[in-house]
Amino acid sequence: MEDIKEHILAALGTSLNGASMTLGELTLDARREDIVDTIAFLRDDPVCKFTTLIDICGVDYPGRERRFEVVYHLLSMQLNQRIRIKITTDEDTPIHTMIGVYPAANWYEREAFDMYGIAFDEHPDLRRLLTDYGFEGHPLRKDFPLSGFVECRYDEERKSVVYDAVNLPQEFRDFDFMSPWEGAKYVHAEENSDD
Repeated sequence: MEDIKEHILAALGTSLNGASMTLGELTLDARREDIVDTIAFLRDDPVCKFTTLIDICGVDYPGRERRFEVVYHLLSMQLNQRIRIKITTDEDTPIHTMIGVYPAANWYEREAFDMYGIAFDEHPDLRRLLTDYGFEGHPLRKDFPLSGFVECRYDEERKSVVYDAVNLPQEFRDFDFMSPWEGAKYVHAEENSDD
């Protein structure tokens, strides 16, 4: 992989912000503007041969200016090697779609859009995939409330599914998260004897 890393760095140059090897796996930090050309090179280059798109996923870092990392995982079956390509974006800046390079990107991009709200420019059918039609928000964002905004239930009187605002009737609890074994004082048997 070190030879492939050097080959990629020499060929892509300014399209990459950096590259690193961790536990024998190569990770490229690519520029968002050049992501399509970068991925197309990795697929078409006779040295690389990363012909299979394994996954596209998102990671949320709300404290960063560009809060989302979009991570592409590619596989070269000829070389039996995997590669990871990362780019960063914010809530307002879309990423160019990969469907022209890998048609299988359609599903993964829709999933990233639904779960994180990451937009993909020129995607032919960018709509929710895993959540309900009227769902508000993006459930894998770190700032999404754990209870959600609405709850779904079947109403026997209406004979249909209804959506209600989340109502938490119990008051907020403060947990100390201390194990019962940590909180208990250990008393030796000798100390308790009356001798």
